[in-house]
Amino acid sequence: MLAADVPTLAATFLQAHKNELTALLTFAGTIVLAIAVDRALLHRGHRLATAVVRDELTPVLDTRLRFLRRLITLGIVVVGVLLALSQFGGLSRLAAGLLASGALIAAILGFAARQTLANLIAGVMLTIAQPLRIGDRVAIEDASGTVEEVQLNYTIVRGGDGGRIFIPNERLAAGMLRNDTIVEPFVALEVELWLPAAVDADAALAALRGLEDAPTAYIAEIAADGVRYTLARGTVAPGERRAREADLRADALRALRAGGLLSA
Repeated sequence: MLAADVPTLAATFLQAHKNELTALLTFAGTIVLAIAVDRALLHRGHRLATAVVRDELTPVLDTRLRFLRRLITLGIVVVGVLLALSQFGGLSRLAAGLLASGALIAAILGFAARQTLANLIAGVMLTIAQPLRIGDRVAIEDASGTVEEVQLNYTIVRGGDGGRIFIPNERLAAGMLRNDTIVEPFVALEVELWLPAAVDADAALAALRGLEDAPTAYIAEIAADGVRYTLARGTVAPGERRAREADLRADALRALRAGGLLSA
C-alpha cells in the first residue's frame, strides 16, 4: 500500500463507519459533559455555602445539591444515549415498529419501571420536603443510624455497627420516620428498664433518681409480669448516645442491686 493511498482509505473508512463514529463521539461527549456539569454544580454549591454561611455546606444544602447533581447527570446521560442511538437507521426503524404497538409497550414498560420511577419521584419529594438530611440521626422501622447519602432510588443509612442500610426512597416517603437531629444537633439520652412487678416501685424510683447527675425516672408502663421504668439524663451528641446509654443502664443496675431491689 502506497502512502498516497492512506488519505483515500481513511476517507473510505470514515464514510463507511460514519454512524458508528458519530454515536461513539456523542456518547463520549455526553460522559465528559456530565462530569463537567457535576463538578460545576459541586463547586457552585461550595461557593454558595461559603458566601451565605461562611462555612461548609449545611445539611440542607448538601442533601439538595447531591440529589440535584445525580438527577441532572442522569438526564444528560439519557439524552446522550438517545442521540447516539439515533445515528443508526436500523434502530430507528426498530423504534418505529415498536411504537406501532405503543399502548402495549407503554403498559409493559410502565409496569416494569413502576418501582424505579416511584423511588425517583419519592427521592425528589424527600429532597424538597427534607424530613431527613445528610448527617441526620434517624430511625426507620427497625433500622436506625446516620444518613450518609440520598441517591436517586435509595437512601443510605450508616448503622451503629458501621454497616450500610439501603432503604428505597418510596418506603421512606410512605412510612414512619423518626429524625432525632432535624431541629437540634443533640439527641435525648433515655433508656428503659423492666423490673419484676414485685419490686417496690417507690424504692426503685428513689434508687434511680439518686444516680449521678440526678436523672429523671418515672414509671412508663405496668404489665402483669413487670413494670417498665424510663430513665432520662439530658442530651448527648448522636455519636455518643450508644455508649452513654450503656453507661446509664450499668449505673441503674448497680444502684438497684445496691438497694437490695435486684439479686446479684
